[in-house]
Amino acid sequence: MTNNLTSDAYRTHTCGALRSADVGEQVHVSGWVHRVRDHGGLLFIDLRDHYGLTQCVIEPENPEFSKAEVARSEWVLKISGKVVDRSSDNLNPDLPTGEVEVRIENIEVLSEASELPLPVFNEPDYPEETRLTYRFLDLRRETLHANIVKRATIIASIRRRMTDAGFFEFQTPILTASSPEGARDFLVPSRMHPGKFYALPQAPQQFKQLVMIAGFDRYFQIAPCFRDEDARADRSPGEFYQLDIEMSFVSQEDVFNAVEPVMRDLFEEFADGKPVTQNFPQITYAESLQKYGSDKPDLRNPIEMEDVTEHFRGSGFKIFAGQIKKDDKVRVWAIPAKTGGSRAFCDRMNSWAQGEGQPGLGYIFFREISLPDEAFSDLKHPLKELSIKQQIPSSQESGETFVPQSASTYIGGAGPVAKNIGEDRTEALRKQLNLGIGDAVFFVCGVPKKFADFAGQARTKVGEDLDLVDRDRFDFCWIVDYPMFEWDEDAKKVDFSHNPFSMPQGGLEALETKDPLDVLAYQYDIVCNGVELSSGAIRNHKPEIMRKAFGIAGYDESVLEEKFGGMLRALQYGAPPHGGIAPGVDRIVMLLCGEPNIREVTMFPMNQQAEDLLMGAPSEVSAQQLRELHIRLNLPKS
Repeated sequence: MTNNLTSDAYRTHTCGALRSADVGEQVHVSGWVHRVRDHGGLLFIDLRDHYGLTQCVIEPENPEFSKAEVARSEWVLKISGKVVDRSSDNLNPDLPTGEVEVRIENIEVLSEASELPLPVFNEPDYPEETRLTYRFLDLRRETLHANIVKRATIIASIRRRMTDAGFFEFQTPILTASSPEGARDFLVPSRMHPGKFYALPQAPQQFKQLVMIAGFDRYFQIAPCFRDEDARADRSPGEFYQLDIEMSFVSQEDVFNAVEPVMRDLFEEFADGKPVTQNFPQITYAESLQKYGSDKPDLRNPIEMEDVTEHFRGSGFKIFAGQIKKDDKVRVWAIPAKTGGSRAFCDRMNSWAQGEGQPGLGYIFFREISLPDEAFSDLKHPLKELSIKQQIPSSQESGETFVPQSASTYIGGAGPVAKNIGEDRTEALRKQLNLGIGDAVFFVCGVPKKFADFAGQARTKVGEDLDLVDRDRFDFCWIVDYPMFEWDEDAKKVDFSHNPFSMPQGGLEALETKDPLDVLAYQYDIVCNGVELSSGAIRNHKPEIMRKAFGIAGYDESVLEEKFGGMLRALQYGAPPHGGIAPGVDRIVMLLCGEPNIREVTMFPMNQQAEDLLMGAPSEVSAQQLRELHIRLNLPKS
C-alpha cells in the first residue's frame, strides 16, 4: 500500500508513495532512519516506514544539517521538504521511489534509539535468543516484515475465498474441556471451581461438529489452537492457527471438491509464478508408505520405492535371503537412484545410513561393461547371453535381434549385492526399476513398519544429494484411507490412530466384524512438498458407532459420558452426515514465503523451549494468585 495519507501532522505521504509525478511538491514524511550516508558533505538519510523507503538529502549549509549529522539508525524522524528528481547517476531502479528524493528543509526528531542489540539494515544471521528477545527490532528487518505482511494478505485471501464459497465464519470457545486430540492440553485452573481446570482447545473439533448438529451448514474459522508439545521447524510450540472447516451432508469427495479449489487458487495467487498441482492425486496411506516411506510425501522428488523381495528370496545374498526365509513379514524395498551410479556416492550413502544408526545400506550401481572377443566365440557364454538379452530389436515387425559378432558391451551391476545375487537377478532388478548406465539402487530389508521411516529418509537424501528434486513448484496430494486404530506399544492396547470422531469405513458392521487394526477410516490429509498442511475426516454422526469405536480404544461408558457427554447427547438428537478439514495457516504461509522455519512467518514466536523471551513467559505467579486458585506447587527436586 502506497496511498497518500491525509493527516499532515506527521506525514502527507508514506515513505513508499513518492514518484516522479510528485516532483515539486512540499511533503512531510515520517519513519525510521534506515541508514545515513555521507557523500562528500552531502548527507543522505534513507527513511523507512511500513510502506517503503524514501531517500532524503541535505546540504551542509542547511540550518538543519546539525540535526541530520547526529541522527542514527532507527531514530524516528519527521522530515519536511520538496520532492526533486534524482541525478542520473543516483537513480535506483530497484526501489519504487528510486527516481526521486526529498530535499530536506526541516527535521523533527520524534524519538531517539539506543545502541541496537541487532542491526536492522541488511540481514545478518543473529542468535535466536537475541532475535526473540528483541523481536520488535527483528520485525523491522525487510524480509521478516514482508513475510508478516504476506501472512496477513494470505489470511485475507483465505477469508474471501471461503466466504465466496458459501462458508460462514463463526467463533468457538477458547476455555473448554480437555479432549484427547493427540497432544497434551494447556490447562487453566478455575478460581470459581476449586480443583477443576479448563483446557485451551487443541482444535475446535467438537465445537465445529456441534455447529453442524445445530443446523449451520458450512462453517469456517481462522482458529487459534493450543498444544503443549515440542517445537519443530514446521510446528510452533504452544499455539498455532488453522483454517478450520466443517460441512454438512457431505461425502469425502464433497469435502475434496470444496477445499481443493481454495487451496489450489490460494497457492497460485501467492506462488510467484511457480507451477501448482491442478488436480490433487489421491494416494492411499498404505501406498504412500510403500512408495515414499512417509504419509507426507514430497512429490517433487521423482523417486518411488518398489518392493523387490522376490529377487532376493533364495538368493546368494544371505543377509536378506535369511531374513525373508525366517519371517514372511520381511520385505526388501528398492530405492532407485538415477545418476547415482558411482562407488563414491554409494559409499557415502552407506556411511550416512550407519550414521543414522543402521547397519548399512545395500546397493548396486550400473556401469557399461565391455565383452571380450572370446565371449562371442562361445555361443553359450553367459556374458554373451546377457548381452543378447539387452539388445534392441532391429526390426519391430520381424522381432529379430541384432547380435554383435565381436567385442561389445552390456549393462552390468557392481557392488557386493550384485556379486552375491548373480547377473540374472541383477538384470531382472534393473529392468523392473528401469535403470541404466550411471544409475544405482539402494536396498532396505526388514519389517516395513519398522524401517519405512528410515527408507523415506534415504529416499529424501538420495533425491536431494543427486539434485533430482524440482524445488520451484508446489506439488499437492491427498493421503486417504488411514487406519482407524493402531497398536499402542507402550500401553499395550488398541488406540485411535488419528481423530477419534472419524467415521470408520463400513460403519458399525466393520467395527463389529473386523480386526480393529484392519479397519480404515474416512480420514485424509492434504500434503504439499512434503509438508502436512491439514488433517480431516468424515465424522461419525451415530451414537452407537461412537460408543463402539471408543469401546475398542478402551474407553468405557462412564469415561465416554464424562469426557464426551456433550457430543454423545448431541448425536442422539439428529446429527447430519458431516465432515471437514483444518489446513494449518502457519505452514501455508511458511511454504508460500519459501521459509524453512515457522518462526520466520510468525510475529511473536516462542523459542524451542516454549519460552516467550520478549514478554518473559512462562513466569512465576504470586502466592496470592495461587491461594485464590487453591493451588499448591509440587515442584521437582533440582
